Amino acid sequence: MKTHVERRQKAAAAQWNLKNEIVLIGAGDYIHVPGRADMTYPFRSHSEYTYLTDRERPGAVLAFDPQSGWADFVPRVTQDERVWIGASVEDEGTAFEEFAAWLEKRKGRRVAVLGCPIAGIASDAALEADVREGLNVVRRPKDEVELDRMRKAADASRVGYAGVQSVLKPGITERQAQIELEAGFFRGGGDRTAYDSIVGGGTNSAVLHFAPSHRPFAAGELILIDAGAEVGCYASDVTRTYAASGKFTLEQADIYKLVLATEEAAVKKCMPGTEYKTIHIGASRQIAQGLLDLGILKGNVDSLMEQDTQALFFPHGVGHLVGLGVRDAGGYLPGRKRSETPGLRFLRIDMPLLPGYTVTIEPGIYFIPALLQDAELRRKHRDNVNWDRVDKMLNFGGIRIEDNIHVTETGYENLTAAIPKAS
Repeated sequence: MKTHVERRQKAAAAQWNLKNEIVLIGAGDYIHVPGRADMTYPFRSHSEYTYLTDRERPGAVLAFDPQSGWADFVPRVTQDERVWIGASVEDEGTAFEEFAAWLEKRKGRRVAVLGCPIAGIASDAALEADVREGLNVVRRPKDEVELDRMRKAADASRVGYAGVQSVLKPGITERQAQIELEAGFFRGGGDRTAYDSIVGGGTNSAVLHFAPSHRPFAAGELILIDAGAEVGCYASDVTRTYAASGKFTLEQADIYKLVLATEEAAVKKCMPGTEYKTIHIGASRQIAQGLLDLGILKGNVDSLMEQDTQALFFPHGVGHLVGLGVRDAGGYLPGRKRSETPGLRFLRIDMPLLPGYTVTIEPGIYFIPALLQDAELRRKHRDNVNWDRVDKMLNFGGIRIEDNIHVTETGYENLTAAIPKAS
């Protein structure tokens, strides 16, 4: 077994500190595409299984008994798999046929099922919640194997972003930009894209998860790209915003400078012990003050923050944990609950940052008609927003800037710093 896998399994067992309970982690199985005969989606093992085995194998189950240790029950590669997909026959582990007997010997003991559900096995909900939180505690700090893959993913992303900039001009479509970007990821050593690439021009740049279309960029528009490469199941998650004509208008430049300053200030706060929620609130406040200075908001920053007026323009959280997948082992610390206020309800993590954590920092400012033309929101914020100015900016689009930050013992490392930002 690989040394880093042994280390992770040992750390998980120590964190759980179980006596008689058993834990099963399902890798998952192929998922068929509805209506597409025998076609399946690309297989990805559940992150909890992948973390504890460093492999992906359909149908596998990793089992832990505190009295006997770990056992990885792996379905043997079939001849059909070798013929059709070239599956390897070198999988380690225990034959899956032995899983039923292993379970039978432990009949009557409490069971927690992590990863994907396992047919015929009921999970103890309370135990499952406890062991999942314990595993998340272990998963959040990245080891050197993980960081090496994330740095490689960031470098592959750098190649993609360097290549796409040469085609970002009026007349090029969002889809054409996506093709150049993703080709660069693969040329740079990426295994795949870490998530569905977001490429939006003009008003599409204000759609938070916009899927690229065949719409061409127009002169004077913004172009927002949120995409990243993946290496060894570890993700890079990057956003950059550009001017289609190569130079921002004065209005675009003002908003861009505000977002960039907010991102840089938030990155500098990614120190050990800092509450991530505090970073988000600081970014929200900086955006509120900046929009106030630009004459888009009215009043004073304390009142604007109290009423969450900034959330009309910055409607998401400042980021999330990133690593084994673009959304890593996030969530809230036990006892902390998600706020339903507009400025906080999309905050993906609420915990202090610790050495080894890797997070995204991705503030943005958007002019989203669905929010800014909502009658109830306009009534609520009628005295806080320069609505005449905003109505003239409904076609502005959006600006987001995002980097991946590794928290160290004494500070932070920006894993994506080599990907240039617009000036």
